[in-house]
Amino acid sequence: MEEITQGVNNINLVADSHKKNRIQVSNTKKPLFFYVNLAKRYMQQHNEVELSALGMAIATVVTIAEILKNNGLAVEKKITTSTVDMEEDSRGRPVQKAKIEILLGKTEKFDELMAASAEEREIVDGEVQG
Repeated sequence: MEEITQGVNNINLVADSHKKNRIQVSNTKKPLFFYVNLAKRYMQQHNEVELSALGMAIATVVTIAEILKNNGLAVEKKITTSTVDMEEDSRGRPVQKAKIEILLGKTEKFDELMAASAEEREIVDGEVQG
Protein backbone atom coordinates (compact mmCIF):
# COMPACT_ATOMS: atom_id res chain seq x y z
CA MET A 1 0.00 0.00 0.00
CA GLU A 2 2.86 2.37 0.82
CA GLU A 3 4.31 1.88 -2.69
CA ILE A 4 1.00 2.91 -4.25
CA THR A 5 0.87 6.06 -2.11
CA GLN A 6 4.44 6.91 -3.08
CA GLY A 7 3.58 6.35 -6.77
CA VAL A 8 0.58 8.68 -6.55
CA ASN A 9 2.70 11.34 -4.80
CA ASN A 10 5.33 11.05 -7.56
CA ILE A 11 2.66 11.48 -10.25
CA ASN A 12 1.45 14.67 -8.53
CA LEU A 13 5.00 16.03 -8.34
CA VAL A 14 5.63 15.25 -12.02
CA ALA A 15 2.38 16.92 -13.07
CA ASP A 16 3.23 19.99 -10.98
CA SER A 17 6.77 20.27 -12.32
CA HIS A 18 5.51 20.41 -15.92
CA LYS A 19 3.86 23.80 -15.40
CA LYS A 20 5.89 26.16 -17.55
CA ASN A 21 4.91 29.25 -15.58
CA ARG A 22 5.69 27.96 -12.05
CA ILE A 23 8.55 29.29 -9.95
CA GLN A 24 9.49 27.26 -6.89
CA VAL A 25 11.07 29.76 -4.53
CA SER A 26 13.82 28.99 -2.03
CA ASN A 27 14.93 31.56 0.52
CA THR A 28 18.52 30.31 0.46
CA LYS A 29 19.44 29.65 -3.17
CA LYS A 30 18.87 32.91 -5.06
CA PRO A 31 18.49 36.59 -4.14
CA LEU A 32 15.00 38.09 -3.90
CA PHE A 33 15.20 40.18 -7.07
CA PHE A 34 16.29 37.16 -9.12
CA TYR A 35 12.79 35.77 -8.47
CA VAL A 36 11.10 39.16 -9.04
CA ASN A 37 12.76 39.52 -12.45
CA LEU A 38 12.08 35.87 -13.34
CA ALA A 39 8.40 36.35 -12.45
CA LYS A 40 8.25 39.41 -14.75
CA ARG A 41 9.72 37.35 -17.59
CA TYR A 42 7.25 34.50 -16.99
CA MET A 43 4.34 36.97 -17.03
CA GLN A 44 5.59 38.40 -20.34
CA GLN A 45 5.67 34.89 -21.83
CA HIS A 46 2.59 33.28 -20.24
CA ASN A 47 0.46 36.25 -19.02
CA GLU A 48 0.55 34.77 -15.51
CA VAL A 49 3.00 33.20 -13.08
CA GLU A 50 2.57 30.79 -10.17
CA LEU A 51 4.88 31.34 -7.22
CA SER A 52 5.27 28.33 -4.94
CA ALA A 53 7.15 27.83 -1.65
CA LEU A 54 7.46 25.58 1.38
CA GLY A 55 8.09 26.44 5.02
CA MET A 56 10.43 29.34 5.67
CA ALA A 57 10.42 30.40 2.00
CA ILE A 58 6.73 31.39 2.23
CA ALA A 59 7.66 34.89 3.46
CA THR A 60 9.91 35.30 0.41
CA VAL A 61 7.08 34.37 -1.98
CA VAL A 62 4.71 36.82 -0.30
CA THR A 63 7.35 39.56 -0.58
CA ILE A 64 7.88 38.84 -4.30
CA ALA A 65 4.13 38.97 -4.93
CA GLU A 66 3.81 42.25 -3.01
CA ILE A 67 6.70 43.87 -4.92
CA LEU A 68 5.07 42.94 -8.25
CA LYS A 69 1.64 44.17 -7.08
CA ASN A 70 2.96 47.43 -5.58
CA ASN A 71 4.81 48.23 -8.81
CA GLY A 72 1.54 47.85 -10.73
CA LEU A 73 2.74 44.79 -12.67
CA ALA A 74 0.59 42.00 -11.18
CA VAL A 75 -2.79 41.19 -9.70
CA GLU A 76 -3.57 38.25 -7.45
CA LYS A 77 -5.70 35.62 -9.15
CA LYS A 78 -5.55 32.83 -6.59
CA ILE A 79 -3.81 31.94 -3.33
CA THR A 80 -3.69 28.34 -2.12
CA THR A 81 -2.29 27.12 1.17
CA SER A 82 -1.79 23.51 2.20
CA THR A 83 0.32 21.18 4.30
CA VAL A 84 2.75 18.76 2.68
CA ASP A 85 4.19 15.60 4.24
CA MET A 86 7.95 15.36 3.78
CA GLU A 87 10.74 13.21 5.15
CA GLU A 88 13.07 14.86 7.62
CA ASP A 89 16.70 14.63 6.46
CA SER A 90 18.35 13.63 9.74
CA ARG A 91 16.06 10.88 11.06
CA GLY A 92 13.87 10.04 8.07
CA ARG A 93 10.63 10.52 9.98
CA PRO A 94 7.72 12.36 8.36
CA VAL A 95 7.40 16.12 8.92
CA GLN A 96 4.59 18.42 7.82
CA LYS A 97 5.51 21.64 6.04
CA ALA A 98 3.32 24.57 5.13
CA LYS A 99 2.99 25.28 1.41
CA ILE A 100 1.72 28.34 -0.45
CA GLU A 101 0.95 28.88 -4.13
CA ILE A 102 0.19 32.37 -5.40
CA LEU A 103 -1.10 32.80 -8.95
CA LEU A 104 -0.43 36.28 -10.33
CA GLY A 105 -1.69 37.73 -13.59
CA LYS A 106 -0.53 40.71 -15.63
CA THR A 107 -2.18 44.05 -15.01
CA GLU A 108 -3.54 46.09 -17.93
CA LYS A 109 -0.52 48.40 -17.62
CA PHE A 110 2.06 45.56 -17.44
CA ASP A 111 3.39 45.88 -21.01
CA GLU A 112 3.46 49.69 -20.81
CA LEU A 113 5.36 49.62 -17.48
CA MET A 114 7.83 47.01 -18.75
CA ALA A 115 8.49 49.07 -21.90
CA ALA A 116 9.10 52.22 -19.80
CA SER A 117 11.47 50.25 -17.56
CA ALA A 118 13.39 48.93 -20.58
CA GLU A 119 13.70 52.50 -21.97
CA GLU A 120 15.07 53.73 -18.63
CA ARG A 121 17.70 50.98 -18.65
CA GLU A 122 18.75 51.88 -22.21
CA ILE A 123 19.16 55.56 -21.24
CA VAL A 124 21.21 54.65 -18.15
CA ASP A 125 23.34 52.19 -20.18
CA GLY A 126 23.90 54.88 -22.81
CA GLU A 127 25.03 57.39 -20.17
CA VAL A 128 27.42 54.86 -18.61
CA GLN A 129 28.98 53.97 -21.98
CA GLY A 130 29.00 57.56 -23.29
